[in-house]
Parts: sequence; C-alpha cells; structure tokens
Amino acid sequence: MNGDNLPASWRDVLEPVLAGEEARRLGGWLRAEEEAGKAVYPPRGSRLRALELTGREAVKVVILGQDPYHGPGQAMGLSFSVPAGVRVPPSLANIYKELHADLGLPVPGHGDLTLWAKRGVLLLNTTLTVEAGQAGSHAGRGWEAVTDAVVAAVAESKHPTVFVLWGAHAQKKVLRLPALADGRHLVLKSPHPSPLSAHRGFFGSKPFSQANAFLEAAGRGAIDWSLPLRA
Repeated sequence: MNGDNLPASWRDVLEPVLAGEEARRLGGWLRAEEEAGKAVYPPRGSRLRALELTGREAVKVVILGQDPYHGPGQAMGLSFSVPAGVRVPPSLANIYKELHADLGLPVPGHGDLTLWAKRGVLLLNTTLTVEAGQAGSHAGRGWEAVTDAVVAAVAESKHPTVFVLWGAHAQKKVLRLPALADGRHLVLKSPHPSPLSAHRGFFGSKPFSQANAFLEAAGRGAIDWSLPLRA
C-alpha cells in the first residue's frame, strides 16, 4: 500500500496511515491473494474512488457502507453504488424508495451514484475490497485503519457535515468519535436499508430532507439528490 494515487486533498490525512505497518501488511496480503488467483473487487484503480470523487473539503454528507458488493461487475469503489447496466441491488432499491417518499424524486433505472459523490456525498465503505462471492472476507485485514482516518478527518473538520448511519455497523464506527460530541455535525441514525431491516425504521426516516435542511441552515447548500432516470 502506498499513497502514489491518493488524491491531494486526502494526502496529509492518509499518507502516515499508508506508511504504517498495518497498511504494508494489507498491501502484501492483497498481492498474495491476487497472485493466488482469487478475484478481488473492486479492481485495482477504483478502490479509492470515493476519495477521488469527493475531496476532503467538499464533503457535505457521509454515507458509510460495510464492504463492497461481491458479485462480478458490481463493486465500483462507492458504497451502495453499482455501474450502469448492473441490476440495482436490494438495499439500493430501498434507498431509492425512501428518496422518492422523502423528496418526491423519481426512481432511477440504474444504480450509479457517481453524481452524488461529485456533489459532496462521501460514499465510503469501511472495508475497500472483498473476495468474489465472500461477503466480509477482507474485514479486519487493515482497511479499517484507512477508513477510520478518513471518517475522523471529516468529523474533525470545521465544516458542518451530515453523517448518515444506516445500521449498527456504521453507527459503531462513527459514534465513538470524540469530535461528534460538540454538536457541530448532524448525525442521522436508522436501521440499514437491507430488505431484512428496512421496515424497522429505515422507511420513513427522511434522511435526505433532514440532511438538506441542516446543510442549508449551516450555509453549506443542499445536496441535489436527483439522478437521471437512465445513466
């Protein structure tokens, strides 16, 4: 692991982490997995895409996922997002349902959330790679040190930011941060949008309108959550 392809806006945050022993072990382990013939998603070159598309100072909203999709062609380096032409996963379909119920926006026929990322929504997973067909397979291998540093840097920013925490995993990672204690940021908690839990309080939680109301009041400007019907 190194910071050669790291976006400049994140470099000072992550270069010390990437130079550490945990990141070096992660890099060596990933190389060994790929050399052993295992398919790793997303492919090299797109694993830091969330950071590439959403610069540090541009972050208005953080939506934290757990790990990338583990099916062929699904993972693209953005949490909950899949490339155009790939079937919309169930959790994202539920996110779209809540988006429509909350803001009245039409439901897109694709799962590409790149426009959200470009508008200030950091679509970050806790773990940035996964083995094909093996959900959670790269958890605990070292990515957490990288993503912990990213989340902490956003929390420590002077800019009021919205943390959208869907499910226990995201809440556990973020709510322990001391920087959230002063009330500068808005923290929105609800169950995960997965079909297993969406009906326990995700539906009706209105995260999009709440985020925009906060951002407008803070003088940062609302997020345009609209997406084209076709990518």
